[in-house]
Amino acid sequence: MKIFAVALGVVMTSAVLAPSVAQASCASLWSARNQIYKDAGYCFKTARAIRVFGNAGCSFDDINDVPLSARQRAAVRDIVAEERRMGCGD
Repeated sequence: MKIFAVALGVVMTSAVLAPSVAQASCASLWSARNQIYKDAGYCFKTARAIRVFGNAGCSFDDINDVPLSARQRAAVRDIVAEERRMGCGD
């Protein structure tokens, strides 16, 4: 069962979220994925992410150093897969 993080910061299984994911926009997936990184202290590099999330209180310049739980990593992995499936750009 896949796990997806929604923009509200709630983690739900695909069984619960399936209809929403099917209708998810690239922007909402981008936001959900980056919210996970923001909450974990990532320092964003792109102008878009800095504009939306800011870098106040960030601690990690390298995305590979961001301490994510197994559940968060799975959520990011699933969101990225959905973004690719939908043909979302950056």
